[in-house]
Amino acid sequence: MNEIFAEFIGTFLLILLGNGVVANVVLTDTKGFNSGWIVISLGWGLGVFVGVTVAGPVSGAHINPAVTLGLAAAGNFAWSQVIPFILAQLAGAAAGAGTVWLFYRHHFNRTEDPGAQLGCFSTAPAIRKPVNNFISEVIGTFVLIFVILYIADPSILLEGGEEVKMGLGTLGALPVALLVTAIGLSLGGTTGYAINPARDLGPRMMHTILPMNHKGGSDWGYAWIPVAGPFIGALIAAGFFLLQGILVG
Repeated sequence: MNEIFAEFIGTFLLILLGNGVVANVVLTDTKGFNSGWIVISLGWGLGVFVGVTVAGPVSGAHINPAVTLGLAAAGNFAWSQVIPFILAQLAGAAAGAGTVWLFYRHHFNRTEDPGAQLGCFSTAPAIRKPVNNFISEVIGTFVLIFVILYIADPSILLEGGEEVKMGLGTLGALPVALLVTAIGLSLGGTTGYAINPARDLGPRMMHTILPMNHKGGSDWGYAWIPVAGPFIGALIAAGFFLLQGILVG
């Protein structure tokens, strides 16, 4: 498995399980109907754990364009790989969302609330205030990327002085999963915490083209916020990380 495919399959699993838990909670007549935000936050965290576990040993498991951009801006990833990684992540997110639709298609058709249907694909604000919604995504992604920059390349020193890199594909999967869960529980209440442009854009594209009863619009007027906000948050996080390195050094 090469790095590009690893990003595709890791993001696919993230969206399949993340949007899958949303579908289980909000769609009509599912077993998990109305089980709440905490279940959704935990489901997304576990989705991250699975995606990172699978992709981590091969690609480092960015599975998020904001992570890719943040690592590159911090000097921890090659700029030449940024576009291929982001395209793979977008494709994986779209494929994951399409699979959720296929899995829950009868429940989508029974659900009469078009907002609930859209929520199984992409994010939406609890209170539509574009400036505040944008700031929410910037802050949530800043926390994600800033912490990941400290998790991404940990090492342990073995007897004899040998340093062994651990990376996101080993013990790093659990910290990142817990981090995403914490962001969801603490900072997810305003926008549904995309903190990942591919997680929102790829599935929103699939919502636009997939058929379902009672379907509404895909809210493309809001779509720039969960794309631009995470990218800006990632760049700010990388800047703080580099500044901290200069000050400490």
